[in-house]
Amino acid sequence: MPPAACSMSEPGNTGAPGAESGDGNTSALRIDVFTLFPDMVSDVSAHSMIGRARTNGLIDLRTHDIRDEATDRHRTVDDTPFGGGAGMVLKAEPVFSSVERVDPPRPLYLLGPGGRRFDQALASQLAAHGGFSLICGRYEGVDHRVRSGLVDGELSLGDFVLAGGEAAAGVIIEAVGRLVPGVLGNENSALTESFSTGLLEHPQFTKPAEFRGMEVPEVLRSGDHGRVERWRVAQSLARTNYLRPDLIDARGGLTEAEADLLQDLGPEPTVLEGWEAFAYPDNFPRHPRHGS
Repeated sequence: MPPAACSMSEPGNTGAPGAESGDGNTSALRIDVFTLFPDMVSDVSAHSMIGRARTNGLIDLRTHDIRDEATDRHRTVDDTPFGGGAGMVLKAEPVFSSVERVDPPRPLYLLGPGGRRFDQALASQLAAHGGFSLICGRYEGVDHRVRSGLVDGELSLGDFVLAGGEAAAGVIIEAVGRLVPGVLGNENSALTESFSTGLLEHPQFTKPAEFRGMEVPEVLRSGDHGRVERWRVAQSLARTNYLRPDLIDARGGLTEAEADLLQDLGPEPTVLEGWEAFAYPDNFPRHPRHGS
């Protein structure tokens, strides 16, 4: 790690996490994003719950144009790679200068394919940390000295390629921002949704009780909160075990109580129907209701 790096348990930049937002709120989660296209980041974070959180001073999002640190009249931020090859490489100088001018909250992450896979656990850690920063790559890549001498780590959304890191930054901002206290209308929502407990969320239904021959399970209409809760836990376990067995394995398998619950209730037939259409995404199957 570079000298400026820090862990989330020991922030290396005391002036940034929890920094005062534009309306004087010192408890806002501060997120700094370094990019060649600041409007791509700020615009996508201007709506819905994240937009309201920014307006209400719960999230302090600051975007920084790396091109502002270019030193020539053409505002050049890229150059050809040493050793030859296709494409252009984002230069180290403007990235370093942009970060050093702002002194942003850390950890500071580069968004790229070689990084740690971003997940709900990291989202929760970042939401509780007080602030963090992201660097959006572009072109064929970023000068490796940004990785070795500036950032604290690298984050990836998955094994696919984007034109730049701005879309990924938007995903991370929303995933983290919605966990900040006060952002969600119902704080319990974040405690019961997928991945919060290492499982997929139980199936959700709303009115009407019957739609095109598909009925809401009787237990959810019973008014018996104890039965509803047991059903939801059982369906969450069943859904995860069927669609994402890797998540069950990561938890060390099913506990004895969970196995007993599945034995007693099992997957809801009306919920289980059609799951096989989503268990193997590499085959791109159509849902049985839609035909082949």
